[in-house]
Amino acid sequence: MTARISFTGSREEAELLSDRLDAAFEEEGGVVALSEAGPNWQVELYLEGDNAGPLQAKLSEALAADAAKFDIEILPETDWVAQSLKGLAPVPTGRFIVHGAHDRGAVPAGRIGIEIDAGQAFGTGHHATTLGCLETLDELVKVRRFDRPLDVGTGTGLLAIALARLLREPVLASDIDPIAVEIAAENARLNGVGHLVETMTATGLGHPRIAACAPYDLIVANILAAPLIALAPAMGRASEADGVIVLSGILNTQASRVMAAYRNQGFALETHRRFGEWSVLVLSHRI
Repeated sequence: MTARISFTGSREEAELLSDRLDAAFEEEGGVVALSEAGPNWQVELYLEGDNAGPLQAKLSEALAADAAKFDIEILPETDWVAQSLKGLAPVPTGRFIVHGAHDRGAVPAGRIGIEIDAGQAFGTGHHATTLGCLETLDELVKVRRFDRPLDVGTGTGLLAIALARLLREPVLASDIDPIAVEIAAENARLNGVGHLVETMTATGLGHPRIAACAPYDLIVANILAAPLIALAPAMGRASEADGVIVLSGILNTQASRVMAAYRNQGFALETHRRFGEWSVLVLSHRI
């Protein structure tokens, strides 16, 4: 069974609670949806479970007093993840607009449309970390040319597709999840860059193909703070001198620890951008 945990309030509060829910329940497979609800905004968390008691306990542990603001409803058997994502509107950021198949014909002139199936529960482009990465990459390629990019933890392949569309260069994209790798490859084909995006299953940077194509002038990793810190030495080895890395999936409160780990590998902070509770770090390799 699936539980829907929902809250309706101001946009500011809904966005804040959305980010906190996403961080707290990501490892449990929770899907967070944020949408307008008349004059207010609604945030919903869809999570596997059929007992309101344990779910309330988990919510209280994650959100403390704010947990009391949420309603919990046990839903009948159906694909509520897909249903919740179908209504998500296209998301513009930088030159990009991320959309589902139902909005394929609604990409405005001058925008780079990226289509991601709304039934895919991860990497649909609606979370602040992904939007922040897209906006940051769009700005970055305006001032510097890259021809050897790597996307670590690609998920649906969204960032790899964006890089291929921007650079028109081959992009390597890896993920620890073989299902994600298959989805990323299919999405690359759907978006007309299947010939540019090469996907592979890998733990971190541990794949012979990744090693063979190193060093990289751009590495993007939108994952979580703990694995980013663990990957710092490997990132240092894979990045060329003066190479750039873009790191995301980092709460603002975690950013200093991530920066310290990469400073020890010869990286210097170029830009620290904040998107709500989340940070995107741009670092350059000073070796």
